[in-house]
Amino acid sequence: MNKTIIVSNRLPLQIKIDNNQLQVKPSVGGLATGLKTIHQEGNSLWIGWSGLTEEELNSDLSKQVKALIKKEKCDTVSLTQNDLENFYYGFSNRTLWPLFHYFMEYTEFENTYWDSYKAVNQKFADAVLEHVEDGDTVWVHDYQLLLVPKLIKDKKPNTTVGFFLHIPYPSYEIFRTFPWREELLHGILGADLIGFHTYDYQRHFLSSVKRILRLDVNFNEITYDDRVVKVDSFPMGIDYNKFHQSALKQKKEEKSELQKRLDDHIQSSKDARMILSIDRMDYTKGIPNRIRAFEYFLNKYPEYKEKVRLIMLAVPSRSNVPQYQLLKRETDELVGRVNGQFSTVSWTPIWYFYRSMPFENLIDLYTSSHIAMITPVRDGMNLVAKEYVATRTEQDGVLILSEMAGASKEMNEAMLINPNNFEQIADTLKQALEMPLKEQRSRMEILQKRLKRYTVEKWAEEFMKSLFATKNLGAVIIAKRMNFEIQEKMISKFDTAKRRLFLLDYDGTLVNFKDNPKEASPDKHLYALLDTLQSDDKNDVVLISGRDRETFTSWFAHKEYKLITDHGVWLKIPNEDWEALERVKNGWMEHIKPILETFVDRTPGTFIEEKRYSLAWHYRKADPELAQIRTIEIDTVLTSLISNHDLSVLKGNKVIEIKSSSVNKGRASSRLLNTTNYDFMFCIGDDWTDEYMFQELPKSAYTIKVGFKKTSAKFYIKNTDEVRHLLSQFVK
Repeated sequence: MNKTIIVSNRLPLQIKIDNNQLQVKPSVGGLATGLKTIHQEGNSLWIGWSGLTEEELNSDLSKQVKALIKKEKCDTVSLTQNDLENFYYGFSNRTLWPLFHYFMEYTEFENTYWDSYKAVNQKFADAVLEHVEDGDTVWVHDYQLLLVPKLIKDKKPNTTVGFFLHIPYPSYEIFRTFPWREELLHGILGADLIGFHTYDYQRHFLSSVKRILRLDVNFNEITYDDRVVKVDSFPMGIDYNKFHQSALKQKKEEKSELQKRLDDHIQSSKDARMILSIDRMDYTKGIPNRIRAFEYFLNKYPEYKEKVRLIMLAVPSRSNVPQYQLLKRETDELVGRVNGQFSTVSWTPIWYFYRSMPFENLIDLYTSSHIAMITPVRDGMNLVAKEYVATRTEQDGVLILSEMAGASKEMNEAMLINPNNFEQIADTLKQALEMPLKEQRSRMEILQKRLKRYTVEKWAEEFMKSLFATKNLGAVIIAKRMNFEIQEKMISKFDTAKRRLFLLDYDGTLVNFKDNPKEASPDKHLYALLDTLQSDDKNDVVLISGRDRETFTSWFAHKEYKLITDHGVWLKIPNEDWEALERVKNGWMEHIKPILETFVDRTPGTFIEEKRYSLAWHYRKADPELAQIRTIEIDTVLTSLISNHDLSVLKGNKVIEIKSSSVNKGRASSRLLNTTNYDFMFCIGDDWTDEYMFQELPKSAYTIKVGFKKTSAKFYIKNTDEVRHLLSQFVK
């Protein structure tokens, strides 16, 4: 039975050493809860770091950790103190975390950190590879392990790999500043399904893939080597019933000391209100801004003095990182300033807690607070906002939420604010305090229905369902992957054949594309390969291309193989003059060229290649997103112009070409078939223009597409390197 392997930076366990004895208990929280069904009830394994470094464990303790973790269906990755400093506190939290949250000023690009990040990602991948088997499913989590999907896929290509990013993915303009951007993107693209919390993050990722790696993106699918990678959004939920039922239960039990203090404030006045703020102490959470906004509110609306209290719970986080130390100091000073400015004998405007709190006390805070003010300056999701809503058993209360939090995309009934706009926050806070109970319940009812339906368990279930569905993404590609077995049969037929035909496309097949087509001239290795192939008297080698006659004359006229140019207009047989296969007019070009020139002017990086019988608009160097818009525009314009003329618009690899409809490679290749009785036919090409050949040739022909695309060819291979390797098998 195939298994599921979950991979995250930390295991869903809390492991401590107390008097040389190990204590292990399950973690509580979103990811551990969401994956509980998959992990505990299925055939699965969870791989991550135990939380203890190698330096903290002697040989005996290390064995004990392994044994205890194994009982929990887990396996651990061993990390040193150096790994922790450079991989975790270094690259993960001083490079990726600030960069992905748009804090460029805090981002550190250190080679030492990067080297450690690569090494630790390899450790995680190796741990997975020890257990994974063909057919298994691997789900990798978060920014600490961005390279792991590719490291697994490279070694185990038949493994289904999913990846989910739990923090924001930044815009292209931010991500492009990252020195190792290509490596990171390739690492993530090792996955078959890539998940984000919101469509915005998904869109930013696809933009980076298009602009940096120049890969083809069709809606939310990326063509990557011989795979289709799907990208989608899955907003993470919470364990709704846990929070809702705990709130109901707490009402019936004896009140905690915290609850009694909260009640004292609520009962001090009929107008008394409490505003709740809960965050990790992190610069992305906007804590200083929130305090300043509250200060601004008290100054703008002084009638609320001695009536409202801001309860701030800041959970310690990464206290050894300098930016976090500065944040803590700034927060302390701001709280002191506001309390010093507004406090009275009986009232302190801010209750500030810098510590973790037991779950029961969190429920006390949620259920007692009339308003939750969650205003991060950037947040991947923010589950606190959802937890507050889940605990409002009377469907009262108001949620003020930053539009910069991922949760805002699905919680439109909250009062959404810009966390940098103090004026808006103050006015929204006043509106929330004065909101009628009927409106509170109307908003809260809709929010609760949605959260109750799309829980964290549902989130995990939806992701896994989509991940399994990726196994069928390649079904539209009819062609089979050219493998060793097929190749052996082909070579066998080649060996016994009396007359053989090789139809070879040029650009994108025999040579890689260049930004300037004139630079894609044949190299010595290609000449030698083709010459050797043609030297066999049984072989007819034909280069069939959209290239113009003049270019091929300069490159190949002195060679012994046949040439077909301009998509099938001209034929050259060795030692003979060029022969016209088609009679084509080109008077239309003077009318179409000015139109193409307007697109060149409006689209930087594009240019026109003028051939004798066609015009080609190249956009390989253009911004991919702008080019995508322009190709739709140009296709619409050209289609309407040529509707009454014998012209076609061909969409090639980063090129649009206009030519006569009566000319194509299929017609040209069929003429060759009529002149000679071939008992072995081999045809290979990379783009749409080569489909005419694939369709024209008999079923016995070996038709091969270069690249993973929809095609009429029987087989496909990855790239030009594989093309040359395959051709070399015929000349051994």
